[in-house]
Amino acid sequence: MEPRACSLELSLLQLLEENLLQCSGYSIATEITGPTTVNGLEWGSLTVQCAYGSGWETYLKWWCRGADWNGCNILVRTNGSEQEVKKNRVSIRDNQKNRIFTVTMENLKRDDADSYWCGIEKTGIDLGVNVQVTIKPDTQTPVLEWTTATASLAFTPAATQKTSSPLTRSLLSSTHFLFLLLLELPLLLGMLGAVLWVNRPQRRS
Repeated sequence: MEPRACSLELSLLQLLEENLLQCSGYSIATEITGPTTVNGLEWGSLTVQCAYGSGWETYLKWWCRGADWNGCNILVRTNGSEQEVKKNRVSIRDNQKNRIFTVTMENLKRDDADSYWCGIEKTGIDLGVNVQVTIKPDTQTPVLEWTTATASLAFTPAATQKTSSPLTRSLLSSTHFLFLLLLELPLLLGMLGAVLWVNRPQRRS
């Protein structure tokens, strides 16, 4: 085979490979790169950083869920600036100076484990790199909150002792009344005797 024919064949193979990569959604490494796998802990958060080449600073970046490139669901995308955009439990921020955009997923759940994509929106086929997210279960044992209940029960008898029942208050009131009656009874009897003495019948002389 002549050298010219070999060169033409290699060019066609490179062009075919580039078209296949673009159709599948994968980008050339110099355009966008990201981690292959990211691990997160259940109920925690994880961060994914994807880098891109020069010239893509003002393009919209997005975070998409789903193994199928053509059918994945875009969860959040930038607005063309460096301002953070948050939607539900996912946020994205583009650092155009360093050409890196960061995706943060919060309050992770086990079913968040899936295949995701870092992507750049452009005319035609978007650029993207696949990221596999795995979620590890939280094995921390929950703390039982029985101490507070025990402490509150310990103070219950003291509170009971300070509070008088209606029957006790009634007995105290009756005793006080009888004491006052015994003190005032002689005085009343003396006054009654004086009135009877003044009004006694007089003998005629």
